[in-house]
Amino acid sequence: MEFTKGHGTGNDFVILPDPDGTLDLTPGLVAALCDRRRGLGGDGVLRVVRAAKHPEGVALAGEAEWFMDYWNSDGSFAEMCGNGARVFVRYLLDRSLAAASSSSSSSSSSGGTLPIATRAGLVRARVEGADVAVEMRRPRLYDTATATLGGLTLPGAAVDVGNPHLVCALPAALELTALDLTRAPEVDAGTFPAGVNVEFTTPGEPVTGADAHVLMRVYERGSAETLSCGTGACAVGAVALRDAGLDTGTVAVDVPGGRLTVTVTADSCWLSGPAVLVATGTLTPSALTP
Repeated sequence: MEFTKGHGTGNDFVILPDPDGTLDLTPGLVAALCDRRRGLGGDGVLRVVRAAKHPEGVALAGEAEWFMDYWNSDGSFAEMCGNGARVFVRYLLDRSLAAASSSSSSSSSSGGTLPIATRAGLVRARVEGADVAVEMRRPRLYDTATATLGGLTLPGAAVDVGNPHLVCALPAALELTALDLTRAPEVDAGTFPAGVNVEFTTPGEPVTGADAHVLMRVYERGSAETLSCGTGACAVGAVALRDAGLDTGTVAVDVPGGRLTVTVTADSCWLSGPAVLVATGTLTPSALTP
């Protein structure tokens, strides 16, 4: 089985080319691939399949050639992954499987847009040199809830970015690095019946060109703590703008793996940052099974 390993600000993925949808990908195989000691290691798996060849992508086949079949590291599905989408696009361009539409050049620096199909709908991407930006739905703040971590209970904003998020600001006296995220935060199952990604934030120093600057850590549903979460950064950016009294704007979001830039417009949200492919090879699936 061929694979590529890539990451976006430390949010890492095993990429599996499967253009015709013939790979028998199972939750057990995904979990084994993502095992950091006995597999390749990753926060998730990105299966690269033509939209027309995947039952969840076929409805968008007329708008996008490729479907991002994203799986969490525990073998569960996720509706959307912002960093995963950026790495997915980097892979398509690097392998000459796609080209940005607004330019006749197939160069990854063409500056055009590229549509991809996801479980959360159509996502458009733009390549900006070493960075890849993806345009997603505008985050929707729809409720309030709490997250409990150890003996600490924090209020937060529930945000829909195609997948569910709960954004919790830390009290000023509590350091972000002091949080123990080795266990999942407790949340209200009634508010989040399918689980939720929980982001913890503190304000950062002013950044030139940004309306706000936020530091973030995240516990991802199905993957535990990760170095970065793209949709989580979008949720955090939307909350930061709301708290600043702004409806649109740009937010610098620092995650343990680096910096992401979130730009919320009147009708969408752009997530931008580095997307890197680090290795390509072959693996033996039977060797992954204990």
